Order: sequence, then C-alpha cells, then structure tokens
Amino acid sequence: MRISGITIADNKQLEYSLTAVFGIGQSRAISILGELKIDPSRKVVDLTTEEENAIREKVESFTIEGELKRSVSGNIKRLKDIQSYRGSRHAKRLPARGQRTKTNARTLKGVKKTMGSGRRKLEKT
Repeated sequence: MRISGITIADNKQLEYSLTAVFGIGQSRAISILGELKIDPSRKVVDLTTEEENAIREKVESFTIEGELKRSVSGNIKRLKDIQSYRGSRHAKRLPARGQRTKTNARTLKGVKKTMGSGRRKLEKT
C-alpha cells in the first residue's frame, strides 16, 4: 500500500506501519483507525481495497510529507529572518528550547570534539 509516495510496510500492524508517513505518529494513526472502525492490530495484507482507500483518504486529509516539511522549514526561516533568539539558535545549530549546552546537547552539536592535553610527551631517542 502507498500513501503520498510512501510505501507502507505490509508485515507490520497498521498502527505502526502508518507512522512511516511524515506527520503521522502513533496516536494519530490510532485515532484514524478508530474513526474508520479498523482494528489497529491488523496488518496491511489483510485489508480490503475499500479499507485501504478509506485510510489513504483520511491520511491525505492531514498536512503530511512535503507540505508539512515545507511549513516547518518556512517557520524556522521566518524565525531566522526576524532575528529572534530561537532563530539564532537554529542558525548556530544549538538547542532552541532552553536546554543546557555545557554538557549534553550532543544531538545538535554532533560528535564530541576532544582537545589534546596542553603538554606533549617527549619522544625517547
């Protein structure tokens, strides 16, 4: 099954396989399946074509994939353009929500860059 150009895994339960679509998390997947009265533990292989089409229509009614990514990047660009504090943190690739940076923050800052000690050992000759 494909939704918005994303292939949904056939061998996983529906509530987990729908999360492959950017913008659909587990809670939204469960609510979608609840509205359509489809058991979340069923697999994609077991669905009828009517159920597949109903799921596809419901998922595509939300802002997902490319459109959502564009809106998120547009929001970040707006913050940078107005030179807000949050925008400057995004530009510097640092945490934007008040987390500490002396330790931690490795997700944004990347792999730790260790500095060598001040003294070098003398080579034996």
